[in-house]
Amino acid sequence: MRVQANGIEIEVERQGEGEPLVLLMGIGAQLVLWPEPFCARLVELGFSVIRMDNRDVGLSSHLRHLPIPDPRKALLRAALGLKVDAPYTLSDMARDVVGVLDVLGVGKAHVVGASMGGMIAQTVAIEHRERVLSLTSVMSTAGDRRHVLATQPGALKALLGPLPRTREQAVQRMLNTFRAIGSRTHAVDESVLRDMAERSYDRGQNPAGFARQMAAICAGGSRSNALSKLQLPTLVIHGSQDPLIPVIAGRAMARVIPNARLLELGDMGHDLPRPLWGTFANAIRSIADAA
Repeated sequence: MRVQANGIEIEVERQGEGEPLVLLMGIGAQLVLWPEPFCARLVELGFSVIRMDNRDVGLSSHLRHLPIPDPRKALLRAALGLKVDAPYTLSDMARDVVGVLDVLGVGKAHVVGASMGGMIAQTVAIEHRERVLSLTSVMSTAGDRRHVLATQPGALKALLGPLPRTREQAVQRMLNTFRAIGSRTHAVDESVLRDMAERSYDRGQNPAGFARQMAAICAGGSRSNALSKLQLPTLVIHGSQDPLIPVIAGRAMARVIPNARLLELGDMGHDLPRPLWGTFANAIRSIADAA
């Protein structure tokens, strides 16, 4: 369903009748990148799972009236500690999440975010603490500039590669991207990725949205100081094999947030490998039980 939230339209899917849990996906990624069996497992564990397309992707509003930044320039300026101009911010995207909760009549929710989604989730927890029961940040960063650029250039190159013009190109790009950024231990599940890529392409492509989201990330700056004041059950999940956002970013975040739990997985890259879905779901249930 599509709802009006924070002045735009947001596509939302909800399943289950338990405790509200919001799943936020990464840059340029749609809600379909949260695997259905993983979501079903969360429902079995007692959650009402709320997935949403972030602004500028999928079936949510494409903000075509806004300028299109150069992602490479934004990354470079952020790495150098220079100001980055962004058409919208992570705070705007956090308000989108709160707006969705308002429409759904949800007062408080557990919030889980992957990669950029983790940055949005952190921002929701910082700026709208009263709406968050627990925070889970997966393969993400607190925004410190030393973690802006990937440790392995090939990972960033894959993410910033040529944008697809056809359905098959979209499938191939997603396969190539996850081969570059995913786990080395667990082979890419091409059947799952192919289905996600085809569904994403059919739901709607918006390359400019990727560029604007990258600018929002780069303009965000460090959240470490704000996170150090966060009094909230928090779980940080990060893979030791992550070539895009290094595991030291997850470790640093877990040290900063009071009493945060760190789940460091030696067989995880910048992805959600099928063999780890049960581990992720059980860890999310555990931190939610601490709320």
